[in-house]
Amino acid sequence: MRTLFILLAAVVSVGCSSRSALDRHLDEAYQNYRAGDCEQVMLALSQAERRSRQRDNLQPEISLLRGQCLERQGLFVDAAQTYRFILMRYPASEYAYRGRARLETLRQLGHYRPDEEAVVTHATKR
Repeated sequence: MRTLFILLAAVVSVGCSSRSALDRHLDEAYQNYRAGDCEQVMLALSQAERRSRQRDNLQPEISLLRGQCLERQGLFVDAAQTYRFILMRYPASEYAYRGRARLETLRQLGHYRPDEEAVVTHATKR
């Protein structure tokens, strides 16, 4: 019985530390975004993503912040693709609503044309 209790305590503590690390990385990402440091935002989001692989419900939030940083960097096509990912993968989430609003803003500013799909071409060897 004592061994079972020790194992249970170990499992619970690992789960809690993983969650707190995830929260810390998300907090860092938001702080860096407010400071305008998108390079550090992307780093913190990557770390948070690695911690959240089992918690798929955080991916839309991570993706939305990534899209906003891409916009700040002038990478409008990448930002639009990120928002479209949220819409396709998490259509019922709050972040899909926000992503849709960001796409509309990009459209109004002339950075996104929903009728023109991005064409991806691959380099060929000669």
